[in-house]
Amino acid sequence: MSDMSAPPALRVTGLGKVFGDVTAVDGVDLTLAPGGSVAVVGESGSGKTTMARMIAGLERPTTGSIRIAGHEPPGRRARAAERLRHARRIQMVFQDPYASLDRHQRVRDCVAEVLTLHTGLRGPALREEVVRHLERVGLDERQGDALPRTLSGGQRQRVAIARALAVDPRVLVLDEAVAALDVSVQAQILTLLREIRERSRVAYLFITHDLGVVRHVCDDVVVMHRGRIVERGPTEHILTNPQDTYTRTLLDSVPRRGWKPARRTPPIGTP
Repeated sequence: MSDMSAPPALRVTGLGKVFGDVTAVDGVDLTLAPGGSVAVVGESGSGKTTMARMIAGLERPTTGSIRIAGHEPPGRRARAAERLRHARRIQMVFQDPYASLDRHQRVRDCVAEVLTLHTGLRGPALREEVVRHLERVGLDERQGDALPRTLSGGQRQRVAIARALAVDPRVLVLDEAVAALDVSVQAQILTLLREIRERSRVAYLFITHDLGVVRHVCDDVVVMHRGRIVERGPTEHILTNPQDTYTRTLLDSVPRRGWKPARRTPPIGTP
């Protein structure tokens, strides 16, 4: 449930990113309410992941500003304590959890490491908190003792979500977080994300190319094409009454009963 009296969980103004002669993101404005959920959709190359990486602090913007819960990201010369405070405000879950997890580190130690760094917990209190966070995402003690390679893709993604949520962030950036999972596992992770958001104050920035999954977890949708936002609005409105030609093209590509790949409308600009 969003709290409209609080500062926005995320406010992006005039955000841009240029790589050489290529403008990857061009003048993006975006606001995410506390506890809200916005999907950013578009094809590969639309600029959505570059935008997400700038918001998460993994890329430096060429232009524009970013504020997380009313705070600007720390500068290059910021102290470690300031960087840690910022990291607690925003966390990111990637498409490939195996690549983002230490394959030599047991699951419980992965979560414990984050809690120790950000909270200073030790001993029994730390162990109890680790168990709580693993149970929160549906993982038991046996899975907590496991190495990432022994878990399924869905279980590894649950670990990544538990680790990201362990510091109680204001914003969780999910970059194609269910794209690599089987459809049945996708549904489980989307249900988990919806339940977590209902029980906490975390806001989601959900990056995806698949409009078919957004209604399960997102209140609003932003559509990006060639680095710019071409349409935005409530999820159900965008899915049922899209106004932009590019948005209609994306919707036409979502499989449905009677759908045939040969009838798919080609991407905008495709010869």
